[in-house]
Amino acid sequence: MDDEQIKGKKLSLTALILMIFTSVFGFANIVRAYYLMGYASIIWYILAAVTFFLPFAFMLSEFGAAFKDQKGGIYSWMAESVNPKFSFVGTVMWYASNIIWMVSTGISIWIPLSNGIFGVDKTQSWSFFGLDSVQSLGLLGALWILFITIISCKGLDKIEKITNVGGVAVALLNVVLILVGVFILIMNKGQLAEPVTVTSFIKSPNPDYGSIISVFSFLVFAIFAYGGLEIIGGLVDETENAEVNFPKGIKISAIVITLGYAVGIFIMGIFTNWSFTFTEFSDADITLGNVAYVAMNNMGYQLGLTLDLAEPVAVQMGVWMGRYIGISMFLALTGSFFTLAFSPLKQLIEGTPKEIWPKKWTKTKNGLPVYAMYVQAAVVISIILFVSFGGKGAKEFFEIIISMTNVSVSIPYMFIVIAFYGFKKKEHIHKPFVIFKSKNSYKIVVPIVTFVIGFANLFTIIEPSLHGKYDETFFSILGPIFFCLVALLMYHRYEKKMKKEAQ
Repeated sequence: MDDEQIKGKKLSLTALILMIFTSVFGFANIVRAYYLMGYASIIWYILAAVTFFLPFAFMLSEFGAAFKDQKGGIYSWMAESVNPKFSFVGTVMWYASNIIWMVSTGISIWIPLSNGIFGVDKTQSWSFFGLDSVQSLGLLGALWILFITIISCKGLDKIEKITNVGGVAVALLNVVLILVGVFILIMNKGQLAEPVTVTSFIKSPNPDYGSIISVFSFLVFAIFAYGGLEIIGGLVDETENAEVNFPKGIKISAIVITLGYAVGIFIMGIFTNWSFTFTEFSDADITLGNVAYVAMNNMGYQLGLTLDLAEPVAVQMGVWMGRYIGISMFLALTGSFFTLAFSPLKQLIEGTPKEIWPKKWTKTKNGLPVYAMYVQAAVVISIILFVSFGGKGAKEFFEIIISMTNVSVSIPYMFIVIAFYGFKKKEHIHKPFVIFKSKNSYKIVVPIVTFVIGFANLFTIIEPSLHGKYDETFFSILGPIFFCLVALLMYHRYEKKMKKEAQ
């Protein structure tokens, strides 16, 4: 039975905020920022927030309040503000990048779980049914996607409960970071592990981040650390009193996330001496993949020393802190998965003209496009299994796909920002919530945000070629072009179909 008209439980303001947190805020981004740039990362994170994240969040607030009854999220917003074809291209490009996120994270989510259970990453030694570790992780990833899809299809109330857990896990990670950091600071009588100087807020302690090129690459990293807010566009019509709560939820979340990143990075310096932690403390080679576990292990170790515990006890405290962050990050990623399993697809299917899709895909159950969600799961599982079992050629193929989606995930931000210009110019659109109140403020903000996103995308494309990786640059350019052509072809078929039916 098609229950398209059935209205499920609405999201509360708190549930919306927690869902935003699981979609946007990445605790690992705090640790990675400190590892790459030390205290200097604070300035770049604030700059990225001021020139991109906060104005972008405020734009989404205005969009959401104006189109509170629209089911199509960002597609509906752009279609109403510019035109449907423009919107369709941007939405397809954005959706494709979310599919690749599900593939890569479906395989890698077991690393934090392994850290949570064993205290270290043992995934490279996992073997099930005689399969090697890569194949075993692929099998787990495929089962995980199926599990996520089955639970998500039961309705938004089930998704809300799980994303709430993920949101709370993210929040508690920051609470633990701040409380332990402040406690260590007090016990050490105000002495920071990493000394604060004027230079430390400008220059990175990381020798690999001393050039202008590397600093630019970090700015791009900081901008992308704020990505994901547009995902919750599909929740406007599912939010209680959306006209008030949706913009309020985005505003609160955006400000707290910005402050959370800045404060979190500074707190890191209280117990993390950069040189000791990242060159002496761990025997492991430090990468962006494991740096969060190393840093939190060090936090537990430093807490033990502060409490005058014996060295072996302090070491064990570090191991348990690493386990805690592993479990927390697993829960946070789980929350993100449940949001991503339905929200991008919901915006794509319910916002766009139904005639573009097979009739079955547009049918809803429990308020969600269930059949389309299972099709999506089949696609993601197929890619995971192909990459895991296909050998070297398949891995190279997946690296190509990742390169193709490098900028496809953020170019749609430019579509949304440009659409906001059209949204503000169209006076007939009722705007119950307005932040950019003066007639010229949005005319200044839109070009600035567009330039920042454009710069981030351009640098992402050319940066690999500066290190001799010309193939990655080539596929980074090819990706958006390919997805744009696919979207235009699909939309052209739809237009031909509608013309034929009209005759």
